[in-house]
Amino acid sequence: MALKRPRWPDGTLVVLEHVSRVLADNPLGDPHVRKLAAWLPPQYDSGATHGRGKRFPVLVDLAGFMGSGLGHVAWKNFSENLPERAARLVHERRMAPAILVFPDCFTALGGNQYINSSAVGRYADYLVREIVPFVDREFRTRAAREHRGCFGKSSGGYGALVHGMKYPGTWGAVACHSGDAYFDFVYRNDWPGALTELAKYRPKAFRAGRYDVLKMERGADRGLDDGRVRRFLEAVWRKPKLSFAEGHTLMILCMAATYDPDPRAPNGFRLPFNLETGELLPQRWRAWLRHDPIEMVGRHRDALRKLRGLYIDCGWRDQYHIHYGARILSKRLTAAGIAHVYEEFDDTHSDIDYRLDVSLPFLTRALS
Repeated sequence: MALKRPRWPDGTLVVLEHVSRVLADNPLGDPHVRKLAAWLPPQYDSGATHGRGKRFPVLVDLAGFMGSGLGHVAWKNFSENLPERAARLVHERRMAPAILVFPDCFTALGGNQYINSSAVGRYADYLVREIVPFVDREFRTRAAREHRGCFGKSSGGYGALVHGMKYPGTWGAVACHSGDAYFDFVYRNDWPGALTELAKYRPKAFRAGRYDVLKMERGADRGLDDGRVRRFLEAVWRKPKLSFAEGHTLMILCMAATYDPDPRAPNGFRLPFNLETGELLPQRWRAWLRHDPIEMVGRHRDALRKLRGLYIDCGWRDQYHIHYGARILSKRLTAAGIAHVYEEFDDTHSDIDYRLDVSLPFLTRALS
C-alpha cells in the first residue's frame, strides 16, 4: 500500500490502562501499570445496544525484541500499521472480523520472550492470567481458547510458538513469523560481538604483555559476571541511543536472563559462554536449549495437536539464519504428526509486516 488513502471503515482503536499484579516488584523494576491497546473491527458497534451484540474472536500481537504492542498501532509512512492492515483485510473479506490486542511487554533488557523468568519477570503469566481475562471482561469476545490466538515476529513469533506449546488451554491457534529457533544458529553467531562489547567493561583493561589465562578466566568458566555485564547495562541505560553492537549485546543478555535465570548469580542469571575465552559452557547452554522450539516439539506434541491452526513462515535470506531453524521445526512437526502450514518467501528478517496479509486471515479462519 503506497498511498495512505483508505476508502473503507477503519474500526476503533482503544487504549486502556492495566494495573498488573503479576509484574509488580519485577526484578528489573519495570512498570507494572501499562497501556493496553485494542483494535475493534467496524462490525463491533453494528447493532450493539447496551453492551449487547455480536462477539468476536481475539488475536493477541506479541511484539519482537526492542518492540512493544503500542508501536504496532503508531502511524507509518507509505505503509500500514497493524489496525490499518486489519481494517483493509476485513474490508476485502480476506480476514474475518476480530479484536486485535497489543500488550506492552517491553523491559529494561529490550523485551522478553513471553516466558516466566525470575531475572526478567513473569510475562507468560502476565499474558495468560491477566491480559486475556482483562480483555474478555472489557470487550465482547468469544471467550474460549477455540476463538483466541496469538501471533508475532522474531521474539514475538517465538513467544507465539511457545505459548501454543505450553498454554493450550488459552490459545487455539498461533502464527509465527521468523521466530527464534535452532539456537545454535540464531544466537551463537552473535556471541563474539557481544564478548567484544562486554570486554570494554571488564574489571581490568587489557594491556599488551603476558597473560595467565587460567587466572584471568576465574569465575567466567561458570557463567558468572565479573562486573562487566552490570557496568555495560548501567552504561547503556544512561545512553540516549544504542549502537548496533550494543543492541545485539543487550539482546544476548536478555536471552541469558530469560533462558538461564539464577537468583544466586550476579544480575540474577548465568551466561552461556566463558567471558574471557568465548568457550561454550555445556551445562549453561543446555539450559538455553531446553527453550529451543526445535527441542520442545517432542515434549509438547500433545498440546500442539490440539491447536486449530499453526502457521509458520520465514524469509530464505533471513540475516539471523532463522530460516534454517524454521525448516528444522517444520520437519520435526511433520515427524510428530502435527498439522501446520510452513511457507518461505524471498526476503530478510526486516520489514516483513506484509506477511500478516497471510497469517491474519489464516488465524481468523481457524478461530471462527
